[in-house]
Amino acid sequence: MKEFFISFGAAFVVTIFLTPLVRRLAIRINAVDVPEEKKVHESPTPTLGGIAIFSGVIAGFLVYFAISDYKISADIIGIMIGALVILICGIIDDIRPLSPPAKVFGQVLAAGIPIIMGVQIQSMYIPGFSIVSFSTELSVVISLIWIIAFMNAINLIDGLDGLAAGITCIAAASIFYYSTRVGVIGVYVEAALISIVLAGATLAFLRYNFNPASIFMGDSGSMLLGFLLGTSTIQGMLKSVAATALFIPLIALGIPLLDTGMAVIRRAFKGAAITNRDKEHLHYRLMAIGHSHRKAVLILYFWTALLCVASLMVRFMASSVKLWLVLLLAFGIGFALTSYPRLHAAPAKKGKHRVRRKKNGNGE
Repeated sequence: MKEFFISFGAAFVVTIFLTPLVRRLAIRINAVDVPEEKKVHESPTPTLGGIAIFSGVIAGFLVYFAISDYKISADIIGIMIGALVILICGIIDDIRPLSPPAKVFGQVLAAGIPIIMGVQIQSMYIPGFSIVSFSTELSVVISLIWIIAFMNAINLIDGLDGLAAGITCIAAASIFYYSTRVGVIGVYVEAALISIVLAGATLAFLRYNFNPASIFMGDSGSMLLGFLLGTSTIQGMLKSVAATALFIPLIALGIPLLDTGMAVIRRAFKGAAITNRDKEHLHYRLMAIGHSHRKAVLILYFWTALLCVASLMVRFMASSVKLWLVLLLAFGIGFALTSYPRLHAAPAKKGKHRVRRKKNGNGE
């Protein structure tokens, strides 16, 4: 285990050291996120934070393979190459926004590389059917959809300072715990490694990205985080034959996945393109009922941590009665925290927007 925590430290140190340098680079090449109507921040803020996060993750990988006896596998090589591809795609998009088809092409290309190298959902437990094995073609399609869904989920939740980085850090920590407790020998090592270095890099990035943020991760960071979460869940959970393996990552990452699903449905009903931006995401709704920028982020951290704990309890807790009692109590506390401004604040004046904007906030 000590090799994992040394790798965590390497990812943390490299990211926290490089982020200020990346910030200067972004300002120099004018990779700056300019405020607009559908964003929350009020001042131009440098982006490209994904470069620092990627560097930290790679440093963590290299340190682990240097100090351990574990040999690098084709899966890890594919994940590293795919991560580089999505990083480059995101950098281009941060500097000069890509068209939706071009961005989707980059996501498919990045996701396809690890899939070709063996990172695939080859079987799944389906209630009523037990373990179902997929054909090679179906395995590729399902794996591709899975990874792309995670990329877009984190990309869409990246609407407030520190939100995407914090949610990813919490989720990665839970994936690490799961992977070190259960998993196919060898495969769990890779899932644990991806998740622990991802947790280290995102935790370090929060030093500069939490409100008020001095740098944004941009699409180069948010798509990278989603890519790494998607591939780590395949390696650590979906290659397991446990009946709960499918549901654990879906529960743990329920906030970004729910937000993405709601956005798709909402825009479809309005007849708008799925890529259209709006201010109806969960984090904006929390601010609309009176929460500050920071409190909205902390509430979503709380809900993510709660869901991660719930997903682990589903797998490891023997008594279902205890599980439901704990969940009921936790959800009650969460509801009270979330609804507090609505229950106690004075009614807003008609026609006035109740969102309090802070300097250097973030926007989708």
